[in-house]
Amino acid sequence: MCVNSYVLSFQEIDKTKISMVGGKGSNLGELSKTPGILVPDGFCVTTEAYKKITGNNQELKSLLDELSRLRVEDRKKIGGVSRKIRMVIERISISEDIEEEIMGYLTKFGKKDAYAVRSSATAEDLPTASFAGQQDTYLNIIGREAILKHISKCWASLFTARAVTYRLKNGFNHRKVHLSVVVQKMIFPEAAGILFTADPVTSNRKVLSIDASFGLGEALVSGLVNADNYKVRDGKVIDKKISTKKLAIYALKDGGTKEYEIEPEIQDKQVLRSEQILSLAHMGRKIEEHFRCPQDIEWCLADDTFYIVQSRPITTLYPIPEANDHENHVYVSVGHQQMMTDAMKPLGLSLWQLTAARPMSKAGGRLFVLVHLAQLTLKWLKSRLPYITELIPFKISYRKPIKNFFIIKDTITLPIKLYQ
Repeated sequence: MCVNSYVLSFQEIDKTKISMVGGKGSNLGELSKTPGILVPDGFCVTTEAYKKITGNNQELKSLLDELSRLRVEDRKKIGGVSRKIRMVIERISISEDIEEEIMGYLTKFGKKDAYAVRSSATAEDLPTASFAGQQDTYLNIIGREAILKHISKCWASLFTARAVTYRLKNGFNHRKVHLSVVVQKMIFPEAAGILFTADPVTSNRKVLSIDASFGLGEALVSGLVNADNYKVRDGKVIDKKISTKKLAIYALKDGGTKEYEIEPEIQDKQVLRSEQILSLAHMGRKIEEHFRCPQDIEWCLADDTFYIVQSRPITTLYPIPEANDHENHVYVSVGHQQMMTDAMKPLGLSLWQLTAARPMSKAGGRLFVLVHLAQLTLKWLKSRLPYITELIPFKISYRKPIKNFFIIKDTITLPIKLYQ
């Protein structure tokens, strides 16, 4: 493979190609080779193409200079400059050599087929920064000219005001973030949604959370519909919330998508059957095992078959130290106990670990001390944690009601039982 390849198929992509295909493209390449996981065929227009298209445009360079001088607070100016940048990028013609490579891959996959055209930035879907939803996605794109046009639109979407602001907040250099475009065969699903392999509300790594709605997942992602939610733990469905789903988005025959009202008699129907929920949960655990961290996964269901169209790390979970077993553990945050709520630098973490009287584990730039269950009495907790936490009564029902459960607020979110 040439270093300057402008197009790579999923089968040619793995995690080492992230600088060429971005986070989304890299993850799709990995998943396409994972046994038991179905990913719709496709390819990536690499960052080499983006760099060639944008590299020698003087108007763009001038606007990037202007953008680099702005701060997060300059919202109005950010909006104006980023809009000009997008217009410049969309006006740039795609060079003949790049177009030829794209058309060569389209011929392999089917020129007349419908495709999803999606952005994949090099600073996207990372373990520490997701950039989720900040660049554009276009569904059900048909035909040579339409595909090329929407590839340019994806390149331009690297400079939406939202994406620019996020980069400023997280210290990313606009000139060093590049964009690849995923061109993937379109799936026309009966249902679609999102699977979290750790509960995003409680941060419980043992509970999977599945959101599901009818039609394309765009309705759910854009907030148009209240989705069903299912919770799975240890291979069993432990909770279901069936929502009233009034709208769905479906693909049109000649390209594009459209909102439709769902018939009243099926608005309250459960989207996924129990066996489908468990099958999807099993796939989620397999993907999590492959990437070795909790995942935020986009899925769709067509002809009773699940397809995975995206997977990224969940970046919002409360950090917890890694353990070598699957038991519940209780940790006290050392920093919070000392009224230090910010993350620590690596040198500070190392110094504390070297000089501490007892072992400390680190996670998310913070240090934690393991609390043994033998010490875990209500009196002990109240005496040791008066400054950093409050105890909140919390009941959980799986098969049998379990009482005397508490959450330690601001420290962990896993349920623990207090022995008195």
